[in-house]
Amino acid sequence: MGTPPSSGPSPRRTELLDACYAYLLEHGLTGLSLRPLAAATGTSPRVLLYLFGSKDELLRQLLARARHEQVGTMATVLTKAGGDDFDALVDRLWTFLSAPEQRPMVRLTYEAFLMSLGHEPGPWAGFAGEAAREWLDLLVRAQPPGTPAALAQARATRALALVRGLLLDLLACEEPGRVRSALTLGTEEPAPPTPPPPPRTAPR
Repeated sequence: MGTPPSSGPSPRRTELLDACYAYLLEHGLTGLSLRPLAAATGTSPRVLLYLFGSKDELLRQLLARARHEQVGTMATVLTKAGGDDFDALVDRLWTFLSAPEQRPMVRLTYEAFLMSLGHEPGPWAGFAGEAAREWLDLLVRAQPPGTPAALAQARATRALALVRGLLLDLLACEEPGRVRSALTLGTEEPAPPTPPPPPRTAPR
């Protein structure tokens, strides 16, 4: 099988990468086979191998596409946060990531993340580290100008650990109210104290 020209991705290659990514969002990575993937995207395994070189390279391209799309969307969400404080910024990110329409993307991210941490990660090698660095960079850059670097890194690391852990809980249990209450614990405005009842006057 020949190697595709190196002058840049062809429109057909880009079109098939988009179609394969949509398939991946629906079906996941586990047990992925070229034959059903090719059939679902209107092509053949031979064409996929020609355009991408190998199944592993196709998977690497798909994971890079997943990271690029996710990070780009998250950057837009965090940019819209404007002058919000960091807790509000994390809440805005959670609102986006926990939305039902984001489940396929979040599930795919976790699947690739765990595969990349296995003893033989194959085409998934490095995905977890690269994704973590990109998320951390977004959360650091979204903080107010002048925030000390060490503080920004610490905040970003804690927020990333919290959001990722709660997303995993959400995927497992689908209890959005309970999970969100853990995110906002300690950050919500306390309820105003109840005024004491007026003193009773003794009857005369």
